[in-house]
Amino acid sequence: MTKRKSAKEKKTLSTEKTKHLNFFEDVHAVARLIPKGRITSYGAIAQYLGTKMSARMVGWAMNALPSGQNIPAHRVVNSRGLLTGKHHFKTPATMQRLLEMEGVKVKNDQVVDFAKKFWNPTIELL
Repeated sequence: MTKRKSAKEKKTLSTEKTKHLNFFEDVHAVARLIPKGRITSYGAIAQYLGTKMSARMVGWAMNALPSGQNIPAHRVVNSRGLLTGKHHFKTPATMQRLLEMEGVKVKNDQVVDFAKKFWNPTIELL
């Protein structure tokens, strides 16, 4: 027999779901601000949002992008410039192609001149 959730438990679950959705929306809002030809990392977005240790959650948020949204997910890479999210695009080559169309060079699934191309929202937006 399944135990029914109390009103307090339901409220807590609802609050957690809202926080989760708000975090994802915040991640998407920051990602929209990444300039063409620049890249940032999951960790840099997490740090900007005040959740420095939540880089993985940023990745989940990027993977959960609603269809039809104009969010440049291809501009978000890992902390070493690796295209770790490439498998979440239509084809694994799509992420690299989109970056190269914006002038970002990629070699062996890694951004060339990562430090030069890196956009840090904590510095750029504050």
